[in-house]
Amino acid sequence: MPTITPGEAPPPQNRPHLHRQMAESFGVDPERYHRTRPRYPDAMVNRIVAASPGPDVLDVGCGTGIQARQFQAAGCKILGVDPDNRMAEYARRGGLDVEVATFEAWDPAGRDFDAVIAGQAWHWVDPEAGAVKAAQVLRPGGLLAVFWHVFQPPRQVAEALAAACVRVMPDAPFDFKAAPKQALDGYQMLLTKATDGIRQAGGFSDPEQWRFDWEQFVTRDAWLDQLPTSGILTRLPPDELAQVLEAVGAAIDAIGGGFTMHYTTVAITAARTAAT
Repeated sequence: MPTITPGEAPPPQNRPHLHRQMAESFGVDPERYHRTRPRYPDAMVNRIVAASPGPDVLDVGCGTGIQARQFQAAGCKILGVDPDNRMAEYARRGGLDVEVATFEAWDPAGRDFDAVIAGQAWHWVDPEAGAVKAAQVLRPGGLLAVFWHVFQPPRQVAEALAAACVRVMPDAPFDFKAAPKQALDGYQMLLTKATDGIRQAGGFSDPEQWRFDWEQFVTRDAWLDQLPTSGILTRLPPDELAQVLEAVGAAIDAIGGGFTMHYTTVAITAARTAAT
């Protein structure tokens, strides 16, 4: 369940699903990914389950199975789909049933579901083709729910990350200097694209946006543990990654060794209505 994190600009033309190298880079360290990435609010999981006509859930871009396990705990039966075999293998070791494919190319083999979910992953799917595929596999009244964590670390931490990325990746196709100011705008772009794709696909009720606010204290060590799982850093050589982490760590030390991260988890949802 990859994400675009603060300091990570969307790929060119704002079409992340075409940037496959980044999309499929997160399996470089699945154990770290599973250990450090934030979970989802129980209130969101329970609302999605309540709005679905049954327990059969397809998890698109399931990654290591973070959200899948939360939905399992809420009584759902999960099938995962992920393009990265390394992530899929990690999820399978945790008892999940996962098939390896991009969602657009995945063969449902006649199966259908009560809900299709995607946590931190729908921006790696073509927004309209993905919605069309979801409509094909959802039962009448079934729910499509795609969701992201919207967040941004303190200004000093975001700026330190951007400056370090400029130093070690001067030729990267991202405007790191602008990223700390534009991170939240980037999330809005993802939400808008998901909403527009559902509307264009047809076969769904008008999309709704559900918001869940929460916060979590993040220590220096915890943030430096999570940062290497972000798309801009997953493929960095160890020496360059160390330079980035050193700079960010120094910025966190300067503000007291930790910070409270304010999250808004946003879900875009729509119910299956008629055939497309």
